[in-house]
Amino acid sequence: MKTLSRVFKAFKYRDFRLMWFGACTSSIGTWMQIVAQGWLIYRLSHSAFLLAMDQFLGGIPIFLFSLIGGVVADRVERHKILLGSQYVQMFTASVLTVLVATGYVHVWHILCLSFVSGFAQAFGGPAYSALIPTLVEKEDMPNAIALNSIQFNVAVMVGPALAGQALAKLGEKWCFGLNALSFLAPIVSLSIITTRFLPVKTSESMFTSLKQGIRFARKQGSMEALIVLAFCMTALGMPMRTYIPVFVKDIFHRGPETYGNLLALMGLGSIFGSLGIATAGNMRRKGLVALAALFCLGAGISGFALSKSLPISGIILVVVGASMMAVFATVSSLVQLITTNEMRGRVMSVYNFAFRGGMPMGNLLSGWLVPLFTAPVLLGVNGLLLIFLALCFLLVQRRLAAL
Repeated sequence: MKTLSRVFKAFKYRDFRLMWFGACTSSIGTWMQIVAQGWLIYRLSHSAFLLAMDQFLGGIPIFLFSLIGGVVADRVERHKILLGSQYVQMFTASVLTVLVATGYVHVWHILCLSFVSGFAQAFGGPAYSALIPTLVEKEDMPNAIALNSIQFNVAVMVGPALAGQALAKLGEKWCFGLNALSFLAPIVSLSIITTRFLPVKTSESMFTSLKQGIRFARKQGSMEALIVLAFCMTALGMPMRTYIPVFVKDIFHRGPETYGNLLALMGLGSIFGSLGIATAGNMRRKGLVALAALFCLGAGISGFALSKSLPISGIILVVVGASMMAVFATVSSLVQLITTNEMRGRVMSVYNFAFRGGMPMGNLLSGWLVPLFTAPVLLGVNGLLLIFLALCFLLVQRRLAAL
């Protein structure tokens, strides 16, 4: 009981519980859509490039606008920004449901809606990242961040598993429709939480506020290293998730149910990683833990690229999920602990700019390279580059390892 109490310590805060369950429900729906969307694009086009382009268009608005979103998160009540973001994403999921149900869907429809949804996330992401730590006391912040990672990864495990079954038995439209309904959960949660962030009124321009956030991040000795690590991890690590449909269809010769199950195994590993970080709490040497997990992540991605066995690939994905989440949770905790509350939205937008910006950049580059070198070769090289990055931070640039 003491262990459970330590793992779920942040649940004693009512508003955090409400946000956790609302976000988890919505994330499950989102992952159902991600699986169905990837499968639909590959079914319609059989193009690895368009799979990557969908990920690029969903992520590039975050890369372009999240810095502005961070300034807005420090000037406007964060729950209002989040509500607007949820409504826009609900709308895009609803439109896609109608297009698929009526048979009028084309790949360009999906790509355009991905861009609109990404634009909403560019403002909702910094607001959410800045809101979560304000729902708990500072000493419970690392636990809250780890539990927030757990809710995301419960969704990564449950959502794809449900999507695989729904795709095989009901079709894509059910995945999109259930995702649209799932946004009701965070909308209700945001409407009833009592914690409010009251921004300090300022006459400064948005550009001046943005420069303050960047200046604050640069003054913190280790923040630049954390931002570089976040960008490289997503740019080199996330393409593996993008190309799982290619492995399922072209290497394992299986269907959408196997695709959903593989993503669910990756989500299961992510839960293990999040639970480990949550149990450790406000541990020492977070930087060293992050680098060790980054090394394991690179080794896992290279191993998945080389594997021709479906059971072995499933086991490797559990390791990859655990490692990826350990890196993400520890780096996020370090960034949040360094940041003051009045600067949190801007600093988190700089971090999200790097973390989320690596996704479209990595997917765009991989979309160009995969037709030339194949997905297994690309992922194998990406894994080796992550191992090299971890060793560089561990042996040469020691500032991060000392955190």
